Amino acid sequence: MNLVDSSAWLEYFADGPNADFFAPAVQKVGELIVPTVVLYEVYQVAAAQRDDYAGLQAVSVLQQGHVVELNASLALPAARLSRAEKLPMADSIILSSARAFGATIWTQDADFGRFPEVKFRAKR
Repeated sequence: MNLVDSSAWLEYFADGPNADFFAPAVQKVGELIVPTVVLYEVYQVAAAQRDDYAGLQAVSVLQQGHVVELNASLALPAARLSRAEKLPMADSIILSSARAFGATIWTQDADFGRFPEVKFRAKR
């Protein structure tokens, strides 16, 4: 299973320098989990950079994967991770979701670089 975080999705959509690194995870839709916080972040950035329609288009692509809603079984472990690892809320939800589904996180977010279940590529 793969979890592509917001930074990686935005890089992929923009065809940025790291887009090819993230393409294998993005293109395996059947193996893709998408936490709702990632939907939120991708929509927010795409809509702010372009318009509401661009945000909705981006989110429609993400929704081809398995959307994972935040519930108590993810929120509480995320809160523990946030405290223990000093992670921001969204990052702890993403990490908690990945661990719950045995997924690899694909990201450009340096906060994730220290975790073994992460494929990290620094933003260029």
